[in-house]
Order: sequence, then structure tokens, then C-alpha cells
Amino acid sequence: MLTRILHAVTTFFTPRVCKILRRGALFLSVTLFLLLWLANQVISQQRAYTYDDLEKVPYNRVAVVLGTSKYLTGGGLNQYFQNRIDATVALYFSGKINQVIVSGDNATMSYNEPREMRRELLKRGIPSRAIYSDYAGFRTLDSILRAHGVFGQTRFTVVSQRFQNERAIFLAHHYSLDVVGFNAKDVDAYTGFKTRIREIFARLWCLFDVYIWERQPRFMGEQIAVE
Repeated sequence: MLTRILHAVTTFFTPRVCKILRRGALFLSVTLFLLLWLANQVISQQRAYTYDDLEKVPYNRVAVVLGTSKYLTGGGLNQYFQNRIDATVALYFSGKINQVIVSGDNATMSYNEPREMRRELLKRGIPSRAIYSDYAGFRTLDSILRAHGVFGQTRFTVVSQRFQNERAIFLAHHYSLDVVGFNAKDVDAYTGFKTRIREIFARLWCLFDVYIWERQPRFMGEQIAVE
């Protein structure tokens, strides 16, 4: 298919124009590659603030759990979701945190990430008084900035897989928030392939959000006290 497209292009344009187009395409490809590489290098530096070992995680009163769907599109339990729940429960019952903010998308009546996370945490023994729901955590940026702007937190532990924790911590540190990450167990390479590809571009988009668009959360709202 690609060969046919290239043949059609070379047939339609003069050799000189085709040469310019090829050079332009090469320039854009190299530029995109370099930007993606730079974004990954910048955000990967936050790895030093993430922890795999529960015993080494510093105490923070509050954890912010980043949302994802409980079930996969094709059916079956989403292991990203389950592993984040496991990590949060481990933090709570080891005394590393006292309260939990479950932050995620609440797009429709049938799709509610915070509600599902809250239900799972309750099933695992975390009391309702210790769980706060952020229904407007549509993106990682929203979750991090709302943890400060709505829930009043300047220091907390973010819970997700390491790749998202690195990006979340980058955002938090950019806005002068004292944040570390506890890394939930990752999924196998095959299951997580699409997510990892999206993460490559999400890191570049993250830099654009911070340095070019200066994007803010979609919603802020009234403050909620975490007691």
C-alpha cells in the first residue's frame, strides 16, 4: 500500500518537488524522533523519586491513586487497575499513608474510575472515612493539580505504574509540590504494549502542556478538606 502511495506521489509531482518532499518528510521524522527522545529523557529523571520497595517508601499522610478502567475493552480484569489497588492497600496497612484520594475519569454513568477504585479499596478493608474521591481526574495533570488545588495537598505519594509515576512526579515538581511515587507492579510486555506506545507520546504532550500551553485542569471547584 505504501509503495503504491509513493508511486502515485512521484507520478503526480516533478522529480524536483518529490526531492523536496522527501527531504521535508525526513526532517520532520528526525525532529519528531528527537523531541520524543528528549521528552523521555527529561521525564525519566524523576525515576529517582519512585519506589519499588515498600519498606523504603517515605511516609506521606495522603496517597493519590491515578485512575484506569477496571475492565479491559474486550472484557476481563485490567491488571493495571488491580495492581494499583494492591499497591495502595499495601501502603495503607503498612502505615505509609493514612488517607487515599482516588482520582480518575467520571465520563459517563456507566464509566466511573474513582467509584470502582473506592469499591475495591473498601472490599480490601480500607475504611470509607479514609477514602476521598476525585471525579475530575481526567488526565494525569488534572489529578496532580487537583490534589493541591482542590484537596489542599502539597506533599503526597502518587500510586501508579512507574512510567506514569515518573510523568506525574515531573508535573508535581514543576508546580513545586513535594511528591514521590510508589510503583504498582507492571504488566507483561505483550499486555502493556499499546499503553507503552501511548506513553511515549504522552511524555512529549506533557512537556507541551507545561512549557507551551501552560494547561490547567479542566475543572477545579471548591476545596475539599482531607482530615
